[in-house]
Amino acid sequence: MSNELLWFIFAIVNFLLLMGLYKLFGKTGIFVWVGIATLLANIQVTKNISLFGINATLGNIMYGTIFLATDALNEIFDKKAAKKAVYLGFYVLLSSLIVMQLALTFIPNENDISQTALETIFGFLPRIALGSLIAFFISQQLDVNLFQKIKHKWPSDKWLWVRNNGSTFISQFVDSIIFVPIAFLGVYDLTVVIEIFISTYVIKLVVAFLDTPFLYLMKKIKPLDN
Repeated sequence: MSNELLWFIFAIVNFLLLMGLYKLFGKTGIFVWVGIATLLANIQVTKNISLFGINATLGNIMYGTIFLATDALNEIFDKKAAKKAVYLGFYVLLSSLIVMQLALTFIPNENDISQTALETIFGFLPRIALGSLIAFFISQQLDVNLFQKIKHKWPSDKWLWVRNNGSTFISQFVDSIIFVPIAFLGVYDLTVVIEIFISTYVIKLVVAFLDTPFLYLMKKIKPLDN
């Protein structure tokens, strides 16, 4: 199976899992997804793949679902709920960084098989986490505020796609231009970093387009847990 086809399937699976959490647990389910996605996206981003002939990182889909989650909270509930999710994601990322750096300081015994793998993933995490913490907080705050401004001007459901895509396009550009240089400049050649920036932003735009129907569907869902 090609990376391109697998990427598309992976995106749909992520959207469906988010919808499933919302259906089962309501607003709480969306908060849970933000925590999950924040952590896993920052692990996945350490994996570099080829996608449509260019260098890309893997975490863009899951990271993009955080914007879908906060947009859903903003649309279905209110701005306060969306900002609460942003603070939750920020805390999850910060606490995971602290816990895993402490975990790596333990001296493994002769039977250990995990230290090298953990160092490969989480030893790289501090730089990624720093970039992500800064980019996440700024871009998500921007996304929440832009979504509300667009909603105030065009409140009808028929303009939901404008709210979703308009706020995400701008905030994801800000996110990428902050995150990519902090995370990868000096780690990869400049040409690779530029490719990662371009692919990261383009992929995030595609994810935003793909998630729009799912946002419409989430508005129609009646959660089992009200």
